[in-house]
Amino acid sequence: MILQVRTGVTLLGGGAASAADVAHALTIAPVLVAADGGGDRALELGLEPEAVIGDLDSLSQVARARLAGRVHHIAEQDSTDFAKCLYSVEAPFYLALGFDGRRLDHTLSALSVVAARPGQRIVMLAEEDVIFRMPPRLALDLPAGARVSLMPFGAFRGESEGLRWPISGIGFAPDGRIGTSNEATGSVTLRGEGSALVLLEKAHLRAALSGLGL
Repeated sequence: MILQVRTGVTLLGGGAASAADVAHALTIAPVLVAADGGGDRALELGLEPEAVIGDLDSLSQVARARLAGRVHHIAEQDSTDFAKCLYSVEAPFYLALGFDGRRLDHTLSALSVVAARPGQRIVMLAEEDVIFRMPPRLALDLPAGARVSLMPFGAFRGESEGLRWPISGIGFAPDGRIGTSNEATGSVTLRGEGSALVLLEKAHLRAALSGLGL
């Protein structure tokens, strides 16, 4: 454990993350932690993270010097820098930015990390989406017509209220049925078993946080 905090943590990677999104995330999760090259991105934005964590293959020498004492090298190569941050920082919840938008393999690996950690409340902010692991029960205060996608990361079954196309009785799987671009008819209630990610439009971040008890 490198850092233990009582508030939400904003995790910043080196991928696509706008200044506006980072600033907004910090109003919700005020402790900033960077994953490897995310330390350079933080400095570009005029921010200094509490810690920089990773295998440090992307962090510049300039950033290492400016953030001396806050840089934590984890050499193991069995996990991504995103995962290293999550097992090194204990917090009530995490907002993750900059882990998508450049390389598809990096994006997929970040999504797999979110799916694989049911014990942590992780909300990933992508360019257009809010992404989080589906809990056993989820209530979302959404307007009619809001996009609701369910992407299985293993076998998943569930029930729904308030979706244009109900999911009850459907078996979802990554190589089978997936739940892209469903629509809310109003407030949505979901119940499920298995591993799946929920994707909403980024405008509905507050609804996602509320639904996750944040």
